[in-house]
Amino acid sequence: MQTITVNTTQNVFIQYPVASAGERILGYMIDRLILIVYTIAIVAVFARINLNIPWIWITVLVLPWLFFSLLFEIFMNGQTPGKRLMKIQVMRLNGARASVGDFILRWIFGFIDFYILGGAIALIVVAAGGKGQRLGDVVAGTSVVKLTEQREITANQVFITADEKYTPTFGQAIQLNPTDIELMQRALEAEMIHGNSKPLLAVIEKIKSQLGIQTDLSPELFISTLIKDYSHLTSR
Repeated sequence: MQTITVNTTQNVFIQYPVASAGERILGYMIDRLILIVYTIAIVAVFARINLNIPWIWITVLVLPWLFFSLLFEIFMNGQTPGKRLMKIQVMRLNGARASVGDFILRWIFGFIDFYILGGAIALIVVAAGGKGQRLGDVVAGTSVVKLTEQREITANQVFITADEKYTPTFGQAIQLNPTDIELMQRALEAEMIHGNSKPLLAVIEKIKSQLGIQTDLSPELFISTLIKDYSHLTSR
């Protein structure tokens, strides 16, 4: 499986499986099918009520086709219904979640990717680039990755919080920032979901050096404790 190596802001490298061209095409086709079904239903309703107001037709029929992918990716964290069914997602190459600006850039250049030469440009750029990027992804600094799941976990196992009576173990956690915490949570997620321990071990090495911490706790327990400490210390 092709992967991309993401260099995070903490200079930690994490590998993600790249969504295949087939998965992206199927996701795109599912989205188009949803729009086609929607269009048929709206036309049937308008014809039945004999609605002949042009601006309403344009608003209800044309605008969804234009903004479907943009709005869904913004509000569904990098996914459209088709991407969600295919278990793929847009993310930045630095490991962060894509921003609204990133989604807008992908959407603008999507007109070149998909509507010039019938989508051939997107296929050529994806195949040639090696990072699963179409032209819009190259401009926005994003890619589309596969969300593989090896076993089920709950959100609370990755996004850890501390209760009010919690006593911090490492006071140095107050020196961390939200970016550090997100990186640790993602590294922990890579370990728990994908079975990839390298990001977690790399993060631990850097955090221990940064905070001057020496501990015999297991990697998972150390990171979990540090996140709880940070949550407690910054909520007071």
